[in-house]
Amino acid sequence: MTHRLVGAIWGLIVLATLALLPLAVRDRLPEPLATHWGNGPDRSTAFTSHLVISVLLWLLPWAVMMGFALHGRMAERRMSRAYWWGFLFGVGVLVVGVELSILHANLDRPSWTGAELPVWSMPVVLGASLVAGVLAGYLGRGAADQPSPAGEEVPRLRLRPGQRSVWISRLVNHWLVAVAVASSIVVLASAVMSMRMGAPAGIVGVLILATAIALFASLFTSITARITDNGLAIAFGPFGWPVRRIKLSKIERAWSETRRPSQVGGWGLRGVPGSATIMLRGGECLVIRYRSGGQLVISIDDARRGAALLNALIEGGRSDDQPVHTSLHPDR
Repeated sequence: MTHRLVGAIWGLIVLATLALLPLAVRDRLPEPLATHWGNGPDRSTAFTSHLVISVLLWLLPWAVMMGFALHGRMAERRMSRAYWWGFLFGVGVLVVGVELSILHANLDRPSWTGAELPVWSMPVVLGASLVAGVLAGYLGRGAADQPSPAGEEVPRLRLRPGQRSVWISRLVNHWLVAVAVASSIVVLASAVMSMRMGAPAGIVGVLILATAIALFASLFTSITARITDNGLAIAFGPFGWPVRRIKLSKIERAWSETRRPSQVGGWGLRGVPGSATIMLRGGECLVIRYRSGGQLVISIDDARRGAALLNALIEGGRSDDQPVHTSLHPDR
């Protein structure tokens, strides 16, 4: 009930802002209003039409989000809750920010042709909506999903002579994906708007470079770990590139541990070569100790089984009669 109540209150606050604020300054606005800018104001809309459009642009997504909340299934998964909160607050800040920018540009102007929209206003609005969405999603995600009933302990592996055994696990951090994609969109939109408003070429170039960096960072929001008799391969991104390969001859042993981003300095690739961590989410991690003395930590699902197979391949050992076949785990 809490998320429904807060969602309803937030929606009404945004709606009241969009409806009442323009009416409060109506006498200080030209008729019609400038609502689009190229090199200057190039499109206008009647005050009443603009007011109706602004309200509808919020009412539609708000109604959809409240429909999901009232349906009840949204609360079952942590990721669904996070997306719900992030979208609701991010879009709310976006529509209010756009409306404030338009009103400020038109305020006390004798005609819509004299309205001036600062170059920085839209990047600030887009950035604020992104921050609000990410923060709301993070704070509203709530408790972790209830784990499924515990199964058997990870088996101690027996590998028959000539048997080929494979372990595969894939992990995607949806929040890092959302942040990387949203950052790319925000920066690219800022670059396009800066070009249209005649910003210096240097600023536009920096924004385009930042877009490329954000897109490149999205390659490191997911990993696929694969253990075979050739060793461990770690592939990054949706296309499985780049790939890091570690031969069995370089590994002393492997095990699983529970580690958190706060323990390793945050998300992403942390540490230095020889003592590194690939941290996409807190929880179960596969730990590899090199024969040279260093180690590699990988946040990945089903790490205990992967470590068990890796040790069996390293030692060529036998423990019980349960063989290991391909183990494929879907994204979380």
